[in-house]
Amino acid sequence: MAKHGKKYLEAAKLIDSEATYEPLEAVELVKKAATAKFDETVEAAVRLGVDARKQDQAVRGVVVLPHGTGKTQRVLVFAKGDKVKEAEAAGADFVGDQDMINKIQQGWFEFDVCVATPDMMSEVGKLGRLLGGKGLMPNPKAGTVTFDVAKAIQEIKAGKIEYRLDKAGQIHAPIGKASFSAEQLNENLKALIEALNRAKPAAAKGVYLKNIAISSTMGPSARVNASVYR
Repeated sequence: MAKHGKKYLEAAKLIDSEATYEPLEAVELVKKAATAKFDETVEAAVRLGVDARKQDQAVRGVVVLPHGTGKTQRVLVFAKGDKVKEAEAAGADFVGDQDMINKIQQGWFEFDVCVATPDMMSEVGKLGRLLGGKGLMPNPKAGTVTFDVAKAIQEIKAGKIEYRLDKAGQIHAPIGKASFSAEQLNENLKALIEALNRAKPAAAKGVYLKNIAISSTMGPSARVNASVYR
């Protein structure tokens, strides 16, 4: 078992690991237990009643959190022609075509999200191994392969996140920072769960939302009453 420090053990006394809390109460407890010197990220872990091995039960999508993530996303846009000016006007941090591809091939990764226009994907695809391994590859399902680069950038800056089922049948996603109010975190959590409910595969059988837990970066987790969202 992992050994925890004194701060973690003190924080863990605030949360009953065997209990299930209503969403707002769980958020309030996780905020109290976030005692690190930096502004911890609060993350939700959701176990879904799907078979992660089956393609027809894959769960993946995007959601714009009403209060954002608390993190300023650095957006790189692969574009050319008029779309370069459109991306710059919309607030992209970096814009380019072959020049940006060359930088990445040389080991540059000073960005958090990639957006690409469809006509750039034949070139961007050459970065598949580099970007894919870091979860940065533009994807139409995530809205990051589009000619409407302004909308894509604005949504990302406003707090759009991508969620994806892992091999264990879980979704892990940030819902804000410990400095957020309990109400803000609760509303972000609700938005995430509602998005997951909308993304429920037709092939999924039985209970879909099995377990929900939230925790801060360095703190203990609190189990959330999933039945609230069913």
